[in-house]
This record gives sequence, C-alpha cells and structure tokens, in this order.
Amino acid sequence: MEPLWKEQDYVCCSGSKRFAKEMAAASPFADLDHALQSARDIWFNKIDVNGWLEAFAAHPAIGAASPSISQWSKEEQSTALATATDSTVLELVEWNARYREKFGFVFLICASGRGTPEILAELKKRYLNRPIVEFEIAAQEEMKIIELRLAKLFKTQARTTPSVTAQLPAGQSDKAGDRIGIIGAHLTAVAKASAHKSPEISGNSRRSRPPITTHVLDVARGSPASGMEIHLEMWKDTLRCPSFTDRDSSKWMSVGSSVTNTDGRSGPLMDIVDYITPGFYRISFNTGKYVPSGFFPYVSIAFEVRENQRSEHFHVPLLYSPFSFTTYRGS
Repeated sequence: MEPLWKEQDYVCCSGSKRFAKEMAAASPFADLDHALQSARDIWFNKIDVNGWLEAFAAHPAIGAASPSISQWSKEEQSTALATATDSTVLELVEWNARYREKFGFVFLICASGRGTPEILAELKKRYLNRPIVEFEIAAQEEMKIIELRLAKLFKTQARTTPSVTAQLPAGQSDKAGDRIGIIGAHLTAVAKASAHKSPEISGNSRRSRPPITTHVLDVARGSPASGMEIHLEMWKDTLRCPSFTDRDSSKWMSVGSSVTNTDGRSGPLMDIVDYITPGFYRISFNTGKYVPSGFFPYVSIAFEVRENQRSEHFHVPLLYSPFSFTTYRGS
C-alpha cells in the first residue's frame, strides 16, 4: 500500500525537490510534531547547498506583487503589505536588489506577523554579514517558513491547495487538494501518546539528532571543512564552574568525538536523548591538523547548558580561517 504522503504534498512547504522527496520517504507521520522533527533533521542534515539555494529561489522578494505568487506567501507577507508606505516600498525594493547583488539569493525572512519597518531594519542589519554567515541565517529562516507551512498543510481540509509558482504541474491542484483532505482526516484519527515523559535521560528519544551538534565552514575557501577532528567534553565538577585556569583539568571528561564529512558536519558527538544533563560542555576542533600552517593549533569552545534548557538543542558551529574564527549558537 502506498503511503498517503507524496512529494507533491510538500512542494508548497519548500522549493527544494530533495526536501520534498525526503519528507515523502519519511512519511506517514504520527502527528505534526513528528513531521516537524523529521523536517528539521532533513533540512539541516540531508539537504546540501544546492538544495538550500533551490528553496531560496522559490520565494518571491519581500513586498513583491505578482499574480503568480502563492497564496501562502501572500498570507505570510500580509502584515508587511499592510504596514507598507510608498517610501518604505521603494526602499525595500532598493535594499532587496542590493542584498541579492551581494549574496546571490533573495533576502529570506519568516515574514509572518512582521511589519515592513521591522523587515527593512532586519534586511539592513543582515546586509552587513559575511556571505557564509548570512547563508546560514537564511537557511534557518527557511526552516521557520517550512514549519509554518507544514502546520497549514496538516490543518487544511480544503480540496484545493495554494498555487505555487513552478511547483505543481498543470491540472494537478485538485488531486493534491484531495490528498491533503485525506491526510488531514487520517492524522486527526491518530491517537497521540498520552503518557507523560519523565525528565530522565533515555535512549528512546523523540529527537532526530543529538542535543549538541556542530559543523565547520572554511571561510577562507568558501566551502565546508571536511576531515576536521572534533571532540566533545563535559565538566564533571558539580561543586564549581570551570575557569580559565581549568582548561587542562582532568575534570573535563570526554563525551564523544567525530570527524566532519564533506558537508562540514560532524557525526554524532553524543547519544540522542530527550533531556541533556545540565552543566558545562566544551567542543574542541583540531584546526592545527586541518591547516598545519594556520595560526591556531586547536580551537575550544566552552558553553553552559542550564537546568531550564534540558530539552533544547545546542548547535555550536565553527566558522574558520587560518587566521581567524568565530562561533555562535545556531539552531
């Protein structure tokens, strides 16, 4: 029996054909939360640079007016359009063009509920970013849009689906709408798990990836850094916090290690668990082996996971060049 979910049912959520294919292969989903977790794992761990760019290209510029723009895009930009003035529209068009010229893709932001002044301010702020940083931010914004559209896909009971430019072949809209109606009824009938999960660490997790992840981008080469050795450690002294003088302390205990793949992403550094143990963690990158002539023999990043963050995800990427590096908490 064929699964209810097909690629055509996901093309309205993302312009990436690989994303739609992977989501269809992962379906059916027990509920929306299950679908969202799978979507995040697919988008961040299975879609490559070309797939991200393909998804970006399917979006209209913020403030654009065209009959071919999908209904969902219009809904997401409704607040921006309602708060626009002649002067802000002209300024938005100008900055959209400047952004595309610098980065090579459309300015992407989850516009739902955001007014034109807020979007314009964010565009100007992000325009100052380095391309490799902005590319990552755009991918995170695309994920927010995917999440909104998956929620709409699950809730709709209509027999027609919003038109998406260059996504659905002519004559297929009604059929896709029929499938969405069937899917909605199917998911409504699925009973949700009623047992309350205990905040104990368990090997049976609803996460799709470990609580702590990383990837490395070689900004000097403008490409992912493959083959870099990575170690994750945890501070084991519960009576005090680690300090600068403890950088070589034996109280830093190994959690896991990996080597980055061709996409610059590490393999699992720890088990997939629902709740991560609170405390201090440290990720170390063997940059000296990666670039022996570089300035840094290694790079270590220490951070804290607080008690109220046990269920959160911590993505700590490294943007590296032989003479500089930076990091941030990603998604």
